[in-house]
Amino acid sequence: MTSKEDVQFLALLVHRSQLTRAQADSLLPRLKEGGALDELLVREVGWEPAFVEKLRRTNAGEIPEIPGFAVLGKLGAGGTSDVFRVREAKSGRVLALKVLNVASTRSAATRNAFVAEARLLERISHPGLVKGFGVAKSGSTYFSRMELVEGSTLIELLDQGHVFDESAALRIVLEVAEVLEYLASEGVIHRDIKPGNIMLSSAGQVKLIDLGFAAEGDTAANPEDSAVGTVAYLSPEAAVGGAVADMRSDIYSLGVTLFQLVVGRLPFESSDDREVLRMQIMESLSSPELKGRNLSPHLHYFIEKMMAKDKDVRYQSWSELKADIQGQLQGRESLDFRSGGSSGSSSGSWRRTRRR
Repeated sequence: MTSKEDVQFLALLVHRSQLTRAQADSLLPRLKEGGALDELLVREVGWEPAFVEKLRRTNAGEIPEIPGFAVLGKLGAGGTSDVFRVREAKSGRVLALKVLNVASTRSAATRNAFVAEARLLERISHPGLVKGFGVAKSGSTYFSRMELVEGSTLIELLDQGHVFDESAALRIVLEVAEVLEYLASEGVIHRDIKPGNIMLSSAGQVKLIDLGFAAEGDTAANPEDSAVGTVAYLSPEAAVGGAVADMRSDIYSLGVTLFQLVVGRLPFESSDDREVLRMQIMESLSSPELKGRNLSPHLHYFIEKMMAKDKDVRYQSWSELKADIQGQLQGRESLDFRSGGSSGSSSGSWRRTRRR
C-alpha cells in the first residue's frame, strides 16, 4: 500500500465518519513520513486489526456486511442512510436494505427516528407505499428490510431534463393524494412530500418511498416538532416554525411538487435556505411559465389553492383535493387532446416531454 493510497483511505475514513478530522490530522504527519496507516490505526487509534481489515474490505464501511444478506449493489444514499439491493439468504428474495450510516448511528434521536419509520412501514399497508419488513441491528449497524421498487424518483427524472405534461402531473398528484389520505386515516402526517420521495416504478406505479419525517398521533400535534422537512417544500407555517403539523402542510408541499413537475423548477429558488424560507412566508407565487406553456386555468387554480399562504384558504381535506383533480382529469379525457397541443394526453399514459 503506497503512502498516497493510505492518505486517500484516511480521507475516506473521515468522510464516512469513522475518524474525526482531528484524529486524521494527528496521523497524517507520520503517514507522510512513511508509516503504515493500518499499523497507525491499531497503535494510535486503538482499533483491532480485524476491524481495520473490515474497513478496508468495505470501503470504509460504505458496503454493509450483515449476516444473511448478500449485497448486490447500491441503490442510493441520503443524509442519514444508504439503500442497497440485497438478496436475503433465508428466503431468496431480492429486497432493498436501508442502512443507517455511521454518523447518524451516534445520534439517539436519529436512531429512534430510523426505527420508528421502519416500524411504521411494517404496520401500515397501501399499494402506493413501499412495504416494510422490519428493522434489526447487527453489531452497531441498524438496518431495515423493504420492498424493492425498480424505477426512478421524480427528482431523478426532472434532473434528466424531463417536464411532465399536465395530465401526467395531475395523475401523479392524485395518486400521492390517495396515499396521503390513507396515512391521514391512520393518524400519520408525512411532512416531507417532494419529488425525491416519490418514485415512478418501471411499471408506471407511483410510490412514496420515505417516511423519515412522518409524525403520528400526538407527535403530529407537537408545535415544537413541526418545523421539519426539506426547506424548498416547507409550508409557510412550517417555515415560521411552531405550527402544528397537519395535512394542509402536506397539501402545500404537494402543490410545490406539482408546480415543479409541470414547470421544471421550484417556485421559490435561492442558494440561501434562509432566503427561500423568507420567500415562502412573504412572497406571492409568480410564474410566467404557468401562463406560457398552454396549461389549463384549472391547473393554475389547483397550484394556487394548494400553495395558498393561509392554510385556511388551501384545500381542507384530501377528498376535496381529489374531487377537483378527478373532475378535471375526467373532463380532459372526454375531449380529444391527441390531435393538437401539448397540454394533455387522452391515453392517460405517463408521457414525459423534455424541457426546452
